[in-house]
Amino acid sequence: MTLQRVGLLTGGGDCSGLNAVIRAITRAAIIQCGAKVIGIEGGFEGLITGQTQELTVRSTKDILTLGGTILGTTNKGNPFEYREIDTDGSIKITDFSNKALKTFKDLKLDCLFVIGGEGTLEIGYKFYQKGIPVIGIPKTIDNDLEKTDYTFGFQTAVQVACDAMDRLQTTGKSHHRVMILEVMGRNAGWIALEAGIAGGAHIILIPEIEYKIGNVIKKIQFRKKGGSPFSIIMVAEGAKQKGGTTIRAQEAESRLQGVEKLGGIGFYLAQQIEKKIDLEVRTTVLGHIQRGGSPNSFDRVLGTRLGSFAVDAAVQGKFGTMTALKTPDIVLVNLKDLAGKVRSVSVDSQLIACAESIGINMGRAAM
Repeated sequence: MTLQRVGLLTGGGDCSGLNAVIRAITRAAIIQCGAKVIGIEGGFEGLITGQTQELTVRSTKDILTLGGTILGTTNKGNPFEYREIDTDGSIKITDFSNKALKTFKDLKLDCLFVIGGEGTLEIGYKFYQKGIPVIGIPKTIDNDLEKTDYTFGFQTAVQVACDAMDRLQTTGKSHHRVMILEVMGRNAGWIALEAGIAGGAHIILIPEIEYKIGNVIKKIQFRKKGGSPFSIIMVAEGAKQKGGTTIRAQEAESRLQGVEKLGGIGFYLAQQIEKKIDLEVRTTVLGHIQRGGSPNSFDRVLGTRLGSFAVDAAVQGKFGTMTALKTPDIVLVNLKDLAGKVRSVSVDSQLIACAESIGINMGRAAM
C-alpha cells in the first residue's frame, strides 16, 4: 500500500535506543515512500490531547546517539483506563479510547507505529482491534517480551550494570566488604543475570528464584574462609525471600499509575546479612541510571533494523504485528500472541546452569 501519512509514538518507560527507532522509521518512511511522519508526543496521551510534531530527516539527523525519546513518554496514560484524581480526591477512571481514535482519524494517518514494552503493545493491540492499523516495535530494558530474542535498550542497561559492578569489585575487595548492587527487574531477572555473570558477581538473586538467606550467608562465609573476605551480590528489584513478598519502596505508591513501586531489596538484604555475619555491607541502587544515556552499538543497530523493517511491513499492509529479532533476522509476529505475556527467566535455563557451574550462588543450595 502507499503510505502518505504515518504516526509513531513511544510509550512506557524510556530506554536507550528509542531515538534510533524514531530516526529509522522517519528516514525509511520519507526516503522509501515520500510519506509525512507525525510524531505523537507523550505516548498515548498525545492521541488524547492531539499533541504532535512533524518529523523530518533534518529534525532527526542527530538523534541516533541520544538517550531517551524526543517525543516524550509516559507509563500511566492508558486511554482505555485513563486515571485522574477527582475533585473529592478519589480516583476517576475514564475510557478515552474513542477520543484517541478520533485524533488518529483527524490526523489522516495511514498507520500507527507503537514503540514500547508489554503494556504499551497490549494497548496498541486494543487499538488495532478498534480499527487502527498498528505495527509494534519491542522496547524494554527488562528484555521480558515474548517472541523476540532481544529488545533494544536491554544490552545498554546490562552494560551500565556491568560497569557499576566492575567498580564495586575494586572497592569491595579493598575494604573487605559485601557489596550489593540492586538493578531493575520487577518480574524478570535478565539484567541481573547477564550483568552479574559479565561482572563477576558471586551471588545473583532474581525474581524467578526465591532465595534462602541461609544459602546466601553460606556463600559469603565460604568465600571468607577461603581467603576472599569480600563478596559481590547482584539483586533484581523484584527478588524475594522464600515464602516472602517483594520489597516495596517506602514512598507512597503512585495513585494515578496504579502500579506499586518496587525498591529496597538491596537494603533489606544488607540488614539480613549484617545480622548473620561480621562483615560490613554496602548497597548501591542503580535505578534509572540504567534507562538513561547513549545506547551502545548493539541497541543502535537493533533499533534501526526494527524501525526500518516496521516501515516495510506497513507498506505490505501487515498490521496487527510486531517486528522481532529472531537471530540473525528481523521477522514479524502477531500482536495478539504478546498481549499480557511476560518472558521470565526459566529456572532450568542454560544461562542459570552456566552461572551455577562456575560457582555463582543463585540463592538456592548451590555454592
